[in-house]
Amino acid sequence: MVAQLTNKHFGTTPSGQSVTEYTLTNNNGLVVSVINYGCAITSLNVPDRDGVLGNIVLGFDQLEGYVSTNQHIGCIAGRYANRIAFGKFMLDENEYFLAANNGPHHLHGGINGFNRVVWRGEEIRDENGVGVVFTHLSPDGDEGYPGNLHVEVKYILSNDDTLSFEYRAVTDQPTIINLTQHSYFNLNGGVKDILDHHLTVYADYFLPVDELMIPTGEIRNVDNTPFDFRQPKKVGKDINQHDAQLTIGHGYDHAWVIRKEMDDLSHAATLYDDESGRVMDVYTTEPGMQVYTANFLEGTSLLENNIALRPRLGVCLETQHFPDSPNHPTFPSTVLKPGENYYSKTLLSFRSR
Repeated sequence: MVAQLTNKHFGTTPSGQSVTEYTLTNNNGLVVSVINYGCAITSLNVPDRDGVLGNIVLGFDQLEGYVSTNQHIGCIAGRYANRIAFGKFMLDENEYFLAANNGPHHLHGGINGFNRVVWRGEEIRDENGVGVVFTHLSPDGDEGYPGNLHVEVKYILSNDDTLSFEYRAVTDQPTIINLTQHSYFNLNGGVKDILDHHLTVYADYFLPVDELMIPTGEIRNVDNTPFDFRQPKKVGKDINQHDAQLTIGHGYDHAWVIRKEMDDLSHAATLYDDESGRVMDVYTTEPGMQVYTANFLEGTSLLENNIALRPRLGVCLETQHFPDSPNHPTFPSTVLKPGENYYSKTLLSFRSR
């Protein structure tokens, strides 16, 4: 078949902005749909070992689900993905105060982060696949961040069965930035939870957190801990162990330090469901990846096919810089200055076995 790209009206925000859903189909029949509200992926259909397509992400079939949720379903998180302690940081001897939306802390860009923005979308077509480029200007002072930040997020579905996310940004003042894609994956299509999924994380270290989920600054070896996923292991194998870190997070909600390879893209993770045979490999330029096992995913909201939100229904593999990096000088820097170009890329590769 020939790759296709279509779009349709998906709804109207409470403020009256029209939202568009773009549907990308590659030559092999893989299909991803994404809306320009938060750049949220609404569905991602890939084949199982028998060639039967199934949706492997959690998503709503109406805009209201995305507007009302605070679970960041399928969206882009920013300006700063993950947590910043007490919503403040120092930059060039100036102290900045951000919106607090996770207890006393700042999480995923604040109260009205990039997940609540209607982005401008532009369709892309070439011989390798189809995609959409989303752009947005985050003004100086947005959620407390300094600088006018011009952001571009590009989604490309290629004919080699990969879905890539490319992020670019420039600023007119020194600022911080850390973007990620926040889809919840369930390779069995949401028929059951993800505890039987096999996960490999190509990392020898993870970041312990304190009681408020802020990194302590320690970079701990995964040896002899429930955080050792260097070999394929079921997500649920150790999740209920009596471990202080698992108790704090109510499961996995931690950053791993990805082994850096010679190429720009490092292999961060492999997720496999033995019932469907679906496999997803994650590659990234980022130094870390947050693994979140949907520990707090609950409520009355319904997803597609009338599936109710509940804990462990999906797993997030959020490629990013480390949480709270602006307050940890030993962590890789997330500072962006005028004249510099922020760039990040993550690639999802799909297959079956």
